[in-house]
Amino acid sequence: MPSLRPKRLPLGLALCALLGVLGFVSLQAGAGGQSFGFADLWQALMALLGLDEAETPIILQLRLRRILTAAGVGASLALAGAYLQGLFRNSLASPSVLGVTAGASLGAAIAIALLGGFGAGLVGNSVLGPAMISAAAFLGALLVTWGVVALSSHEGRLSVPTLLLAGIAINSVIGGIMAAVQSITLEDFEVARSILNWSFGNVDDRSGLQVLVIYLGLLLALAPIPFVARELDLFAGGEEDAQALGVPVGRVKALVLGAATLATACSVSVAGQVPFVGLVVPHLVRALVGAGHRSLLPFCVLTGAICFVTCDLLQHSWLAGTGLRPGAMMSLIGGPFFLMLLIKKRGGLVQW
Repeated sequence: MPSLRPKRLPLGLALCALLGVLGFVSLQAGAGGQSFGFADLWQALMALLGLDEAETPIILQLRLRRILTAAGVGASLALAGAYLQGLFRNSLASPSVLGVTAGASLGAAIAIALLGGFGAGLVGNSVLGPAMISAAAFLGALLVTWGVVALSSHEGRLSVPTLLLAGIAINSVIGGIMAAVQSITLEDFEVARSILNWSFGNVDDRSGLQVLVIYLGLLLALAPIPFVARELDLFAGGEEDAQALGVPVGRVKALVLGAATLATACSVSVAGQVPFVGLVVPHLVRALVGAGHRSLLPFCVLTGAICFVTCDLLQHSWLAGTGLRPGAMMSLIGGPFFLMLLIKKRGGLVQW
């Protein structure tokens, strides 16, 4: 029976076109009620890249950075989720479920507290602010990743049920620490507001430097794909089988964990905690292009960007005025999806 999946090149072009359309429509959505054309968009892009000194409306600059932030965050988290699911051989793995997102968010929150609440000012106008917050987020994500893997491994073998339980436990611990940090900083309104803003996720009012942080992390996370895509396919049979087939297991683990952690940390350090993107998107992409990581990983980048730009568009059009943040919206979508996956796979979980 012939495959019903579309050809990859036409599908990729269609997804790129859809992302462009969604971005242009989203450019028209937001406070102020102003509309912009393609010429305005091109001028704003050139100005953002420093290639055009012509002044562009502030509202256009803010909307453009918002869309670019949403696309970069969605792409980064989806890529990180696909990496982790391939490495751990489990479709329930994702940066949010395993606690990586929470760890990055905690690192960013502690950095904001230590900076004295400069989350809105220092991050947007100085090199020091975003660098410190991104570094703290990366360290938090890295420590959580290491902790989850260490807790789930025994004599060199990884237990998938323990992996999920460790992620849930670490999420709970980090939730308690976040509550403590928020309680300690409660009297300082600016600090408490900045930390709370990170916990709900936010892509509004981002600076050009913050957009750069996201895409730098995404580009670095994309770089290992040619070196790990085939190896992740071989991981499906288990680490021992992959090693017997010549896969350098240690190197692949380091590259994949580093790439997933970096992409997650850079996204969280700018946009805050946005759960479930890395869980939902890889499942949608597998239905379109299959499980081969050479296609899965790049298509997750495109689909993740589309999903989160769509989420942002809904927030600023149909749900405008509700105050619903992206993190809360993705929780409403991803939570039931995660429960559905657990119910679907409970037979397999019993066998593990």
